[in-house]
Amino acid sequence: MAEDSYPMTAEGKQKLEEELEDLKVNQRPKVVERIKIARSYGDLSENSEYESAKDEQSMLESRIQTIEHMIQYAQIIDSNSSDKDEVTVGKKVTFQELPDEDPETYQIVGAAEADPMSGKISNDSPIAKGLLGHRLNEVVTIPIPAGSMEVKITSVE
Repeated sequence: MAEDSYPMTAEGKQKLEEELEDLKVNQRPKVVERIKIARSYGDLSENSEYESAKDEQSMLESRIQTIEHMIQYAQIIDSNSSDKDEVTVGKKVTFQELPDEDPETYQIVGAAEADPMSGKISNDSPIAKGLLGHRLNEVVTIPIPAGSMEVKITSVE
């Protein structure tokens, strides 16, 4: 089986490392303590506090494994290695849907660090896939689930 690769910015990798540290150093001990307290209540077969704490522990350990895997196979994207006006992962792109919509600006990042609410979209999203590889002032037709949209790239940073 081929190893996964997680494209991300150096900033995105740093945030994952910080989250991993918090999960291991702060969150894990809290969950272990909750389990210890719940065990002291007696019969575990009907102990909802114990079940809840065990479920939380399972989710926490799963997230830790996921982050460790993403960090291990992180592919740091250097947006400076491409042409200044080419849309690549790591760059901030502004485009305007034609004919006359308001401009929108997004930074294209790896899926691991995507956060649309803060203007970071995954390189796997339909919009990012449609923009990647294109250049400043190009008009691009982007296939989207509802059909397609035509946009003009007005800025690449």
